[in-house]
Amino acid sequence: QVQLVESVGGLVQAGGSLRLSCAASGGTFSSYNMGWFRQAPGNERVFVAAISRSGARTYYTDSVKGRFTISRDNAKNTVYLQMNSLKPEDTAVYYCAADRGGGINIGSSGYDYWGQGTQVTVSS
Repeated sequence: QVQLVESVGGLVQAGGSLRLSCAASGGTFSSYNMGWFRQAPGNERVFVAAISRSGARTYYTDSVKGRFTISRDNAKNTVYLQMNSLKPEDTAVYYCAADRGGGINIGSSGYDYWGQGTQVTVSS
């Protein structure tokens, strides 16, 4: 069983930056592909970014490409989401997730463990 704990999000002005972290415990972190998802009020939870076990491969949804960067530190059992040039439409609860499967998933159903979520609010 893997436990995932996201860092506190926050309120940031449009154009600003924020880095989220997600610390894992209770499992072998390097054996999981990791992902970030977000859920805005009234919307479904959607894929944001994912990273392979080694960190060699990353994937992003089109709306965050060039602005967000996912990374991981397997020695610290932590995955990060660096968010730059934030927009009001990035406002959501952000969740990290762990996937013990083979390939990287961009669907939420492919992930086995989830964090509790952290609120990110971008003001215009």
